[in-house]
This record gives sequence, structure tokens and C-alpha cells, in this order.
Amino acid sequence: MVNALFFIYSWFIFVPLMLLATLVAGAVCLCLVPFLGPRRVARLSAVPWARLGLLLSGVQVRVHGLENVDPTRSYVIVANHLSQYDIWVLYGHLEQDFRWVMKQELRRVPVIGVCCALLGHVFIDRRDRASALASLEQAKRRLTGGTSILFFPEGTRSRSGELRPFKKGAFRMAQDLDLPILPVTIIGTREILPADSLRMHPGTVDLTVHAPVAVTGKDDAAVEDAMARSRAAIASVGEGYLELT
Repeated sequence: MVNALFFIYSWFIFVPLMLLATLVAGAVCLCLVPFLGPRRVARLSAVPWARLGLLLSGVQVRVHGLENVDPTRSYVIVANHLSQYDIWVLYGHLEQDFRWVMKQELRRVPVIGVCCALLGHVFIDRRDRASALASLEQAKRRLTGGTSILFFPEGTRSRSGELRPFKKGAFRMAQDLDLPILPVTIIGTREILPADSLRMHPGTVDLTVHAPVAVTGKDDAAVEDAMARSRAAIASVGEGYLELT
């Protein structure tokens, strides 16, 4: 009975309210970015939008390890990816100014695509390696004064809940720019909204920020080492969240 009522609430109350909230946040973004800049506008639009989405979904977020973050420093942030809810959790509660690396297709999403472009998020075409690399090169100029960049190094959501192999792009960028890597673990979003499902469930999410990882060297071995240490940190949280061999 409770599940049936929440399903009705999700479609007839939550969805209309979040569509309205998206339009309002989008209007704030469009109007204020030319005057206040992306960092301040993200705080005024995207962060409240994300927190409202979590609140209306019945999702509580427990945050651990924020003492590992220096808000004045830029990082290459890497996080595991279990659900579309990861975006709201990170935006709403990481408390760090950052730019997403996201697939090109999201640019076509009404309101959200335009606002993401205005806020300086990075769209990459995963089918065109040269274009993707060019987009990342442009993004490097934005990583100053505490502005970070965030990757999902698995490349896509994990359907099984297990940690997928990592791609090297985030770690090569950290090496190129001499920036520390900030590993982040998200636990619980898969149960709230599984991949390939539109049925939500209220629940609790744990967001854990680990100690930064340095890339100690300029060769491929240093990249591999930083990637392995970051992956081990992300996989260290939560029973049943295992690395793939």
C-alpha cells in the first residue's frame, strides 16, 4: 500500500513540482549568469534545485569526509556512478565548486542543457575521441581558484552495483595540470532509482569524500598508480560494493 501511494505521489506531485522547479532554476540561471558568473549562479540555482529534488523524493544524504576538502583548492574529482540521483547528491552536498564532464547528448535536454552550457560544464562526444579531447583541453582553463572538474571514470552507470573498470582521462588530466585527485564514494542511490527504471523509492544515501590522491610522476605508470589508489579508496566504503577484477 505504501509503495503504491509513493508511486502515485511520484508521478502526480513530485514530477510536476520538479518540472516547475527546473523551469524556475533555469530562469534564474539564464538571467543571472551574465552578471554574477557561473560559480555564484550555481549556488543560487543548481544547488537548491538538487537539494529540493532530494527532499521531495524522501532522500536523506549523510555526508562523510568533508574535512578532506580544501574549498580554495582545485581538484579532479572522481566518483562512482550508480543512478541518475548521483547528480543531485553530488551537486547538493559535495560543497565544492565544480564542472561536470557529461555526454554530449545531455546538451539537447530542454532547460538543463542550456543551463549546463552557461555554467561551464563540459560536454564530450564519446564517439569522437578528437572532439572529446578538445573539449577537455578547453575545460582545463576553468580549473583555477577552487573550481574543480568532476568525472564518472566508469563512463556509465553500474547496473549491477559493482565498481566497473576506470577510464584514464580524469587521471591524465590530473597529471597534466598537477592537480590532486579527490575520490568520492556514493552508496544507496541505486536502491532509490535503479538504472533503466523510472520507479523511485525513498531512502538514505551515504556520500564519502576520501583523502586526495596525488599523481606522483609524469609517466603512464604514475597514472596507473593514481587510478588504482583512487579506485581502491572508492571501493573501500560499504559492504557488498566490490571491485571487479
